[in-house]
Amino acid sequence: MGFFSKIKNGLKKTRDAIVGRIDEMLKSFTKIDDDLFEELEELLVMGDVGIHTAEKICEELRIRVKKDGITEPSKIHGLLAEVISEMLQGERELDISTKPSVILVIGVNGVGKTTTIGKLAANFTRRGKKVTLAAADTFRAAAIEQLQIWAERAGADIIKQNEGSDPAAVVFDSISSAKAKGSDIIIVDTAGRLHNKKNLMAELEKINRIIDRELPNSAKEVLLVLDATTGQNAVNQTKEFKSAAGITGIILTKLDGTAKGGVVLAIKEELNVPVKYIGVGEQIDDLQPFNPDVFAKALFSDDYDDGEKSAEQDKSVSDTQNVTNDEEQNAAEPLSEEDEWLRSWRNGEQPDDNDEPEAKPVEVKEKPRTRTETERKPKKQFNWSSTPTESSEDDEWLKSWRESGNDS
Repeated sequence: MGFFSKIKNGLKKTRDAIVGRIDEMLKSFTKIDDDLFEELEELLVMGDVGIHTAEKICEELRIRVKKDGITEPSKIHGLLAEVISEMLQGERELDISTKPSVILVIGVNGVGKTTTIGKLAANFTRRGKKVTLAAADTFRAAAIEQLQIWAERAGADIIKQNEGSDPAAVVFDSISSAKAKGSDIIIVDTAGRLHNKKNLMAELEKINRIIDRELPNSAKEVLLVLDATTGQNAVNQTKEFKSAAGITGIILTKLDGTAKGGVVLAIKEELNVPVKYIGVGEQIDDLQPFNPDVFAKALFSDDYDDGEKSAEQDKSVSDTQNVTNDEEQNAAEPLSEEDEWLRSWRNGEQPDDNDEPEAKPVEVKEKPRTRTETERKPKKQFNWSSTPTESSEDDEWLKSWRESGNDS
């Protein structure tokens, strides 16, 4: 499954809940008026876009409708996709310009923080980066073991201590190891915390001081992991963590399991914090860099194609054209089990080993050919002609019957 397909499938619930309702609403109007925009704004708010953001979207749509002289309600669909894509534009790339760079990952318990770190590490290792994971969540039971499993899957190093150890000490050891091994990126897993937990926030400040002291000139990202299923609560969490921890970006998880994907707009517009990654599934490659254009097209368009469909069509045409004359001649002839397996193997379908037919004795057969008239075996038939033939078993009886002249 390609990049766009993953995003589109992950946004299915949001697309059905927001865009589907908007399209139904637009079909009920014959003209563009205030009532249309009021209903549109209400549907956007219901999709967790937020009141402020919904108002801004509708105001921008009014301006464009008037400017372009649009009168058909159905045209609102395309304009809405354009407006949302433009609103989501901005800096969204991670700053990993130094060696090593540090990514500090924070968030409340239950948002998928450790799993997200594992997927992020896998993303970097596939790009040829050497990654060190710091298991600084030393309070949650089994958090270290969980991160260890993800480190093995992603091919990353991991620095850990016993459960209950000082998280800042783990970070210090991780930085020292990364320097010695030449790691490109250090990803720090921290304990789940709320903004109002003073002890945990003080611990986070201590970790930041260690990083700034040991890597004063390194690029540093502070990423807040949010659960998209919480809707507007995610906006409130972002607001509090932004003031307390100085976050630089958002990773929005579980978009595939919710109809509240509109929260992406609220976070970007109301808090001006960029969404840098989105989670659209449970597989290791389902954490995708956020792309506003692809997000808007996946949300509003059913026929957008990023090259996957055309590639499949080209392959289909190529396969059709590559049928040989022999295959065309033998297409009508039933194939044996062995012949089927050989054909699929030659076509690159790579059948499972279990599907391979048992070896059979090789029989040498002459190629079928057309017989001449003299070679054909005569069919057994009754001869009712006046001239007897040697092949008829009843010739003598027929001869005597004819000579007697008995018609009875």
